[in-house]
Amino acid sequence: MAFQQGLSGLNATSKNLEIIGNNIANANTFGAKAARAEFSDMYAAALNGAGANAIGIGTNLVAVAQQFTQGNISVTENAMDLAINGGGFFQVTDGVNPVMYSRNGQFKVDRDGFIVNNQGLRLMGYPADGAGVIQPGQAMALKLPTAGIDPQVTSRIAVEMNLDSRAGPVATAPAIDFADPTTYNNATSMTVYDAKGQDVALTYYFQKSGNDTWNVFATANGQPLGGDPPAPVATLAFDSTGGTVTVNPAPPMLNIGATTNSAGALTVPMTVELDLDGTTQFGAPFGVTDMTQNGYAAGQLAGITIEPNGIVMARYSNGQSQPAGQIELATFRNPQGLQPQGGGVWARTFASGDPIVGVPGEGNMGVLQAGALEESNVDLTAELVKMITAQRMYQANAQTIKTVDQAMQTLVNLR
Repeated sequence: MAFQQGLSGLNATSKNLEIIGNNIANANTFGAKAARAEFSDMYAAALNGAGANAIGIGTNLVAVAQQFTQGNISVTENAMDLAINGGGFFQVTDGVNPVMYSRNGQFKVDRDGFIVNNQGLRLMGYPADGAGVIQPGQAMALKLPTAGIDPQVTSRIAVEMNLDSRAGPVATAPAIDFADPTTYNNATSMTVYDAKGQDVALTYYFQKSGNDTWNVFATANGQPLGGDPPAPVATLAFDSTGGTVTVNPAPPMLNIGATTNSAGALTVPMTVELDLDGTTQFGAPFGVTDMTQNGYAAGQLAGITIEPNGIVMARYSNGQSQPAGQIELATFRNPQGLQPQGGGVWARTFASGDPIVGVPGEGNMGVLQAGALEESNVDLTAELVKMITAQRMYQANAQTIKTVDQAMQTLVNLR
């Protein structure tokens, strides 16, 4: 009789409605993946095989297949939100149980400095040493630095500029009075840092001493460098085109003694290399196009940014940035074999295979987008259509049972 077929259809359709309902319920869950019911028919077979006209005995739910297609990327402007654009899973851990895997990038920083999700699971990746060098190897829970960044003393200065070839030589050369602008042609300033990160104000004075020749003087916090009376720290000689300069000495070394800066602090003596090879002498106004130095003051952690390749950059109050770690992603040969654990995470199983790990953007790994989240891949319109279809199938299977019941009632009523 058709009771068994109808009953199996009711059970299967009921499961299908549950799956559809779960998809709809998670339509707004970031990182959630839709599932679908997969059925197979059932037949009863004797030992010698099924007959040529075997009639099935119903249907069976054989799998709830997860659909790991890419969800839409939604911009949130929260720096700690992460979206994976492409393949891969975040790896999260509680430090006790096996590693879990997630597509939900709603991360925060806990009281201990770890990057965690809403369930308190810690994001995993490669740490960085004190110099900001990523240490690849076994992934571990990423922890943001709490200490500030140490200062770095200035050891090299590079200047690119143009000295006006039309300027006339200074009559008093090589003597100079820093308080008298008539004793030099041009001046410019920059800030460098001593071993304690204290600022030192350097000022450079450029004095044309003759045809295609210039003297360079310098002061540190108003104190002349080069002796008393001040002597040039360097001389510049240009060729006939003004595009090639000969610096003497090469390179100039600025020996900066202890001085008192604008804050009243006594600075630490230091020696700085001065690179003037980028200087030209053309018939154009004096102008500095680039001036760099490699020192900086101490700084405190001001925030973090996460690059598309997963590198977590720590930003400090002194304007410096330094890697604090790199996020590691994992992929699987059979992601549908992952076991859902709730809370937006999956667990590895024998069916999924072992994880293949790597950094974002390499191999089959997707790239990260900070300040964004991956939306659920549930197509709400499609799910509602599936619900209508499942409802009709449920009614049809119920009608099968009703019809068989009426047929049996007819047989019972035969006289």
